[in-house]
Amino acid sequence: MSSSDRRQFLTLLAALPVAACGFTPAYAPGAAGGKLRGRIAVQEPTTRDAFAFVGRLETRLGRAEAPAYDLTYTLATSRAGGGISPDNEITRYTLKGTATYTLTDRATGTRVTGGTVKSFTSWSATGTTVAGIAAEGAAAERLMTILADDIVARLLAEAP
Repeated sequence: MSSSDRRQFLTLLAALPVAACGFTPAYAPGAAGGKLRGRIAVQEPTTRDAFAFVGRLETRLGRAEAPAYDLTYTLATSRAGGGISPDNEITRYTLKGTATYTLTDRATGTRVTGGTVKSFTSWSATGTTVAGIAAEGAAAERLMTILADDIVARLLAEAP
């Protein structure tokens, strides 16, 4: 058996369990991704973190043109020092975040799904003050992206 034939055979063999379980890609025609795209009106942001969070949600789910669902959320973050130098200066910070969300059917007002996602990110505080402030802002934006992506994954998995 030649090398390319062997690769083709192994690829088909690896795909067999996925095909047998009824796996459907989230963005396949008629799948959950297509049904939710442009159909979820996300709560308006009121903070810088919420703005990054909503921006990521709308990037992944599309901006609601004909909304069938409302997505409300609550964000909470906390910052903690992580590394300490021999001079007792903090050299690393960790930013922890929680997003609690609820998806509601707009027509009936019933709760479709909801939950809480948590994650964290960190940044180094060893540079200048300006670099530290920029790194903290970038870490907050990364955290909001992670939380939004987690919610999108759950919405696609639990799509009505």
